[in-house]
This record gives sequence, C-alpha cells and structure tokens, in this order.
Amino acid sequence: MEHFIPVLLEIWRQCATRHRIDEAVAEIAEVIHRRIPFDRLLILQLDADRACFHAAARVGWPLLAPEPPPVSGAGIDSLLRWCLTGQTIRGAALDVSAEAPGLLPPNWTGETLAIGLVSDGEPLGALILGAQPVGTFTLDHEPLMRALREPIAVSLRNDQQWRELTSLREAAEADRRSLLTRLGRQDITDTLIGAGSGLKEVMRGVELVARSKAPVLILGETGSGKEVVARAVHAGSDRPKGPFLRVNCGAIPAELVDSELFGHERGSFTGATGRRLGWFERADGGTLFLDEIGELTPAAQVRLLRILQDGTFERVGGQQELHVDVRVIAATHRDLQAMAGDGRFREDLWYRINVFPIRLPALRERPRDIPAMASHFALRAAERLGLTPRLPTPEDLDRLIDYPWPGTVRELAAVIERAAILGGGHRLEIARALGASPVTPAPALDLPPASASASATIEPLDAMNRRHIEKAIAHTLGRIEGPFGAARLLGIHPDTLRGRMRKLGIDRKGVRCRTDG
Repeated sequence: MEHFIPVLLEIWRQCATRHRIDEAVAEIAEVIHRRIPFDRLLILQLDADRACFHAAARVGWPLLAPEPPPVSGAGIDSLLRWCLTGQTIRGAALDVSAEAPGLLPPNWTGETLAIGLVSDGEPLGALILGAQPVGTFTLDHEPLMRALREPIAVSLRNDQQWRELTSLREAAEADRRSLLTRLGRQDITDTLIGAGSGLKEVMRGVELVARSKAPVLILGETGSGKEVVARAVHAGSDRPKGPFLRVNCGAIPAELVDSELFGHERGSFTGATGRRLGWFERADGGTLFLDEIGELTPAAQVRLLRILQDGTFERVGGQQELHVDVRVIAATHRDLQAMAGDGRFREDLWYRINVFPIRLPALRERPRDIPAMASHFALRAAERLGLTPRLPTPEDLDRLIDYPWPGTVRELAAVIERAAILGGGHRLEIARALGASPVTPAPALDLPPASASASATIEPLDAMNRRHIEKAIAHTLGRIEGPFGAARLLGIHPDTLRGRMRKLGIDRKGVRCRTDG
C-alpha cells in the first residue's frame, strides 16, 4: 500500500477542495490513469427511492448516454450487499452485467473494473472503470481500486450534502421572499386576487400546465403581476419544494449575461477571481423565472436554446459540459412574435418557449377585481406605514374603476399607498392620489398661453399626458427614480415613465432648463 500513498494524497486533495464531485472528476481520473489504464470512468450514486444508480460524474462516457436501469427488489438488495463487502468486480461487460444486474449502463462494452462506495456503513454508489479491449485490467489493479474507495466515497457524500444544502437554502430564500411579500414588504403581492373572476382563464391555464415540464411564456404589461402567476405555476408543479429564482434579463448588462445565467470559471475574464455558479445551476431541481426575456442578447439566446433543448451548458471559460434539471418560465411585455419576424429575437427560441403561452390581462380589462385589490392594498399599506386601517369608500371605488390604470397592478398599489399617506390614517385620499387635486403646487412651466378658442376645446390625450408628465418632472427637478422622483409622484414604475417619455418625445433636461430659466 505504501507505493499508493502519492496517488491517494493527490486524490484526497482533489476531493477535499471541491464541493461537487463532477468538478473534481477530471483531475481524479487523470491521477488514477497514471496507475490503471482505462478509457472511461463512471461514478454512480445510489437512488434508493427509484431502486437504481444514476451518474454523479463521468469521464469519457457520453453525457446523454443511458444510465443503469432500475432493478427488482432482490437485485437492488444484491447490489447493496456487494457495496458493503468492498470487493471488486472485474471482467467483460456482459459477465459483469450478469453478475450484478443494474450496475452497468446499457451499451457498456469491453473490460470492466468496479467497486462499491460506502459512507458510515451506508451503501452510497459505485466507481466503475471501463477499457477496450477485454483483458486490460489485471489482478494488480484491484488493490488500488480498494484504496480509492474511501476518498471517492467521501467526495460523493460531500457532493450529495452540498446539493441538499443548496436546494434547502434556495427553497428557504424563496419562502422568505414569499413571506416578505405577504407582509407587504415588496411592491407586488403574491396574493392572486381575482383568481375566480378576472383571472379565471389565467388560473385555468396555470392548472393545466403546472404539472407538466413544458416551458411557460407569460405575456402581459409591465406591472401586471407576471411573477405572481409564475410562482403559482411553480407551486402547482411537481417541484414546489425546489428553488424558485427570478432573473430580470433586462437588468443584466449585456457583457455579463452569460456569466449571470450560466456561471463562469476562475480567470475566464478580468475580475473572475473565483468560480461562480450561474442562475441555472442555482435553480437546479426547481424553477427559473426569466422576466423580460425579450431583452436577452443574441448570444445568450443561443445558449438558452441549447439548455432548453437538452438541459446542458458550459460555464464561461469552462470546458466541462454540465447538466441541470430546471423548469423555465419566461415573461415579457414585448411582442416576441413580431421581434422574431424582424430578426430581433431568434425564431427557433420563440417556438421553444412559446409551448404554452399565458396572457395576463391588464388591470383595466378586469375592473371587477379592482375593489378587492384596492382593499387588500389599503390594509397592506396601513400595516407597512403603521396607520389605522382604512378601506376605500364607494365613491373611491368608482374613481378607481373609472381610471385607465396604464401602470396596471403596480400603479394601483402605489396609488393606494399614496392615498394612505395623504390621509394620515383618517381616510384614503384617493382623489388626490390619482391627481384630481395636486399634492403640492408645482413650479409653472414656460408654456405658451392657450387662446380663448383653444380653452373651449378638448385637449388631445397625448398633449394632456405630456403636460402632466412635464409638470411632475419639473416638480422633482428632473429626477425620475427614487422616493422623490417623478415616477413615485405619478404612481408608476420608472421604466413605464421612461417609455412614455420616449413615446411623447419628452426631454428631461429640456424640461429642467425651461424650469430653471
């Protein structure tokens, strides 16, 4: 055994410095190959629930190759007893398959050398080497296989525990965010108000698709609650205990999209001081919600298409092909079909994610839900602000129903919270919150006076909206975001405000200049 010490020390070093065995297997295989000639290595992990082994790491064996099939109760018991004995199995693949059914994958040929892996007296898996032709392995190779049993088993156990801890951490984070939302500490609630009325068709679609593994595409305006629907799909799926992670594709800089989604290896680019797991790896076993998927770069669209097709990807700067099991839910407020038609979005990716589209109606399309939502947001605002709970009056509800809600649900939540602040806990100032009366006087703009004939006519809607937005921008001295920004004052999302400014041709700096002058 003494002549194995340098090999074992190197194996132990590789196993001790990696959380995941699939990250260490290439180095482990290289060390073993110095003493045992082989052309493929397979580390199997026991899945007791399904009575089978599955590949935890491999070298020289195709990633998408079939894994060992499930075996009968007697067969799995026989494999478990073999694992505990610590005895090696050596011989032709056909002979080994006959001796230990369910150990070798289908199509495994040539010579085989295998040993069971045990941790704390519990069968854990198996280490299998394969080579061509038959007769490559000899009796002299078996002592090293027995010596490798302990470090490989420890590495496999660490990998299993790391994955379990990661899954628990992601699930706990999802639960935490969900709880904070229910407590009113986020902008949008996860409560599906209107599930039996305005969102009835949406919930029927959620119920139909939740149990499948098909990608889901949620279509709707910004602020309409697409993440809420995505969480409902995740909760109704067969992986509700797995992580639910949300990624805003539009908020990731173009040069970092690949790194954020798929991770990167150390030294793959300037500033990559360590290995980083991407969103797909962190969502393994759960659901990844890709919000605003229409903002992805063409290069990221190509890699996303690949992972949707076969679940495989490579980290930036890496050469190892990785596999994840992730349910993808995408969302956008853009017309992806039109973008695919003019080349701004990959047509093949469009077909792949558009398997089951769910259209989320805007708030103005379901006015019957507004009273319940307004009451919910009013109670939430009172709790957040420490005010006496006040509900909207019938007159308030009439105003809310008549309002067009261009900012959808997010705007309604902001309006109700602003009304609660203005009312000081005595009432909800819905009229002032909607802008029927000013909150504070805004500086006058240097605009041309309207003629008598013009004042007698109805002002065009775009002109009225332009003037109203310019007043808000002037009042906030050109600030768009933040607690003292124009978006907050108008009760809409900053991105929504910027979009309207572009549409109406409003120059923020120009408004400030006219005001300062």
